[in-house]
This record gives sequence, structure tokens and C-alpha cells, in this order.
Amino acid sequence: QVQLVESGGGSVQAGESLRLSCAASGFTFSSYTMGWFRQAPGKEREIVASITWSGISTFYADSVKGRFTISRDNAKRTVSLQMNSLKPEDTAVYYCTRQGGSGTYYSLRAYDYWGQGTQVTVSS
Repeated sequence: QVQLVESGGGSVQAGESLRLSCAASGFTFSSYTMGWFRQAPGKEREIVASITWSGISTFYADSVKGRFTISRDNAKRTVSLQMNSLKPEDTAVYYCTRQGGSGTYYSLRAYDYWGQGTQVTVSS
């Protein structure tokens, strides 16, 4: 079965960095666009970044552009999110997801499988 397992979350000070990783199994990883979403308390889940199957094309939310970098290693079946210059407003649960549904790439319904999430807390 499809499994997505995130790791790398934690608590940091503003301006510091974290690297999230997602290990995928149970499907042909190299055939799918992968994404990272986040959900802060009381807010809707929102897209952070996505990367196409080849890794050539990426998308970033305006709020993280220039600070976050998404990457993938198809041989290792992993997708990562390097987060630099973190801000308190980046505090959220971060989810790894597979784009296997219908809809536009930034919408929830475009993604069919989700990891359990990893907490990122940034203090000022």
C-alpha cells in the first residue's frame, strides 16, 4: 500500500533552518508529482511546494519563495523540503503528499495520499 512518512520536524528559533524528508513506498515514485502542504492551527491546509516527477519543474507558494527548496531523489524514493530563514508564521504541521487526484496542482483534491505530518514550530 502507499505510504508516505515524514521526518525532520522540530522547534527552532526564527532565522534558523530545518530540512524535512519524506520516504515513499508502495507505488512507482518516479511517476508522480510530489508536494508539501502545511496546516497551522485554525487555518486551512495550504500548498507549500511541489515538484514534478523529473524534478525539473517546481512550484512554491509566494510566502516561502526564496526561502524553501523542494527536491527529490527518485533512486531513494524521497522528497525533501529545505527550509531556511524560518519565520514564526511558518509554524504548522507539514504534510508530504502525492499528486494522484484531479484538480489543479495547488488544490487539495489534486493529491490522493498523505503522510501523517510533522510539526514545525518557529519561535521569535
